[in-house]
Amino acid sequence: MTPALPRHHTESHAGSVLSSGHGLGSTRPPTPGSVLSSGHGLGSARRRVASHQAARLALRALYAELALYPKPGLVSLIDNGSHDDMTALTFMRSLFSLRHYFAAICLAGMDAAPFARLKQLGMAAERRMMAATGGVNTHRGAIFGLGMLCAALGRQLARRNAGLAAKVDPASLRAALLDGWGAALAAHTLAAPDGSHGQRAAQLHSASGAREEAALGLPSVFLVGLPALQATLARGGGMHHARIDALFALMAHVSDTNVLHRGGAAGASMVRDRAREFVELGGTRQPDWHARALDTHRLFVRHRLSPGGAADLLAACCLVQAFSVHAWP
Repeated sequence: MTPALPRHHTESHAGSVLSSGHGLGSTRPPTPGSVLSSGHGLGSARRRVASHQAARLALRALYAELALYPKPGLVSLIDNGSHDDMTALTFMRSLFSLRHYFAAICLAGMDAAPFARLKQLGMAAERRMMAATGGVNTHRGAIFGLGMLCAALGRQLARRNAGLAAKVDPASLRAALLDGWGAALAAHTLAAPDGSHGQRAAQLHSASGAREEAALGLPSVFLVGLPALQATLARGGGMHHARIDALFALMAHVSDTNVLHRGGAAGASMVRDRAREFVELGGTRQPDWHARALDTHRLFVRHRLSPGGAADLLAACCLVQAFSVHAWP
């Protein structure tokens, strides 16, 4: 296992990105025909405030996923998991590069922008990520999934003519995603493969990937991961326990193309079986849950397995939860 990373560097970046909102103010508002600025909601100043808050919540969700531990096979602030090609610092550089993107795509959602525009923003964000990481793909799935959630939030806020004070509930957020871009997302699943490891693994093993997940309105987020997270919170568990339970629920459920790429069908079965066992034994309700999760982490590292798709979905769950409890301006 690779040695633990120096935490002072990552934490200093976290403070500047996650709490101060540094750099978000330079995001340009979209073209004049915007839904909100045309009188169907709030003015341009409050549009910017809401989009910047959405961006900060998205960055915090990504950081929450990175900081979680034990997290089987995945990069954290403690170790690099099954990876020798990336560290927590790589993820922090990637995260910092996305600070404008989430605000911009939320504004585009407020304008009911077509999927082609959202895709354009996402592709530009990917280029910035790759430049920041030296060509390492850290957040490609999150750019797509969390970006669409920010767009759906923007659409939902734009439709609230009475103002933004009401909370955004998960069901409404999913409905906004499907109402706004469901047909385009479905068509996107039929597009030519992009040549990524995930796409090749999905083809080889006839598995669904991020495109199919988004076209269905992120069912793994809204019907699997988020309910697991909320169930733990409802029984009095803390957010750390809730995120662990959500991650294992997702690993037990999804066909993770990252795992298929690294470990094939046998590796995917190992991930699902270990995750299901953890869930069936009660998850973090069991006194020895930490030891079990750590054992799973060590097992995945030995086999070089990394459920990155589940990690992206966990970040999306964290974001939906944050959206739903945030007091919007």
